[in-house]
Amino acid sequence: MLEGTKAELAVKIFGDDYDVLDKLADQIKSILEKTPGAEEVEHETEGRTPQLLIEARHDDLQRYGLSAVEVNKAVSAALAGKVVGTAIEGEKRYQIAVRMPEQFRADDEKIRQLPLRVGDHGLLKLGEVAKLKTVEVVEPILRDEGRRRAALLVNLSTRDVEGFVRSAEHRIKQEVKMPEGYLVEFGGAYKNLQQARARLMVVVPAALALIFILIFLAFGSIRQALLVYTGIPLAVTGGVLSLWLRGMPFSITAAIGFIALSGVAALNGLVMISYFNQLREQGKDVRSAVIEGSLTRLRPVLMTAAVAAFGFIPMALSTSAGAEVQRPLATVVIGGILSSTFLTLVLLPVLYEWVERKTKAKQIAA
Repeated sequence: MLEGTKAELAVKIFGDDYDVLDKLADQIKSILEKTPGAEEVEHETEGRTPQLLIEARHDDLQRYGLSAVEVNKAVSAALAGKVVGTAIEGEKRYQIAVRMPEQFRADDEKIRQLPLRVGDHGLLKLGEVAKLKTVEVVEPILRDEGRRRAALLVNLSTRDVEGFVRSAEHRIKQEVKMPEGYLVEFGGAYKNLQQARARLMVVVPAALALIFILIFLAFGSIRQALLVYTGIPLAVTGGVLSLWLRGMPFSITAAIGFIALSGVAALNGLVMISYFNQLREQGKDVRSAVIEGSLTRLRPVLMTAAVAAFGFIPMALSTSAGAEVQRPLATVVIGGILSSTFLTLVLLPVLYEWVERKTKAKQIAA
């Protein structure tokens, strides 16, 4: 609706000539209807509105000594009506308006016979000084950013808006020859997707960088911060796999789910490695610290993962209003938590022992 249309997807054709715009809109409509994923395609405005045009012949007006103002007054009074007085009934007042009956107003011949006053005593038919004709006009004239446009409204049967748009754009470029100065633009949900993606290109790297900085401040070691960070790629892998298994396309809400998932994966890794470091400070060797820490932190990690996963199950199974937003986010979080938990409990201890032993060996050799 912010795009000025009420459909899921708006296809706007910009140009100067409405005849050309209508022709292009018909061609593009035919292409969109044949594109897989289109459920309903219709014109924003259907056809043109017929309009009665009364053109005064100025030579005839001069011959009879009439002005265009007099003609306009007569036509306005006959077709639109004119207030000529007031009727008083007790304390109530009613305006009295006169105009031609509806059946006469719909008859061009009756309008041509509309009398015009000439001088003090003469009458003249409107048809003798004016020409009447019916023309089709574009109404309303729609513009975006000062440019004329026509639009097609498209409702989709697919959740892959971007895939539909890419397919439609490819077919339009191949099958429609666009005149110079004319262009096609996809708006609505697709434009919103592009804008949100541009914001995410900034938000996601910033969120990941902030997580890394916080982990580094907690350990004071880039090496261990990177170890914790290894949980994020496997968590993302689980999220992608879960979307694929449920047949869901990547969406903005799914991207938000990946951001939340990165925080949970980093938290579990932080819990494990911080306890490994604590045991080593108590004098245990690397292997003993890893074994004891993994067993001791098994329950907290599983509890963290279970709470997050079970909490998102109602959203993942939702079918009510807003489900199209809830399901992708919940699916990503649940699938990613399962895979990141596996990493935290199995792979992370192995990586920690390998990296720390190798680092310790280098320190002894030095």
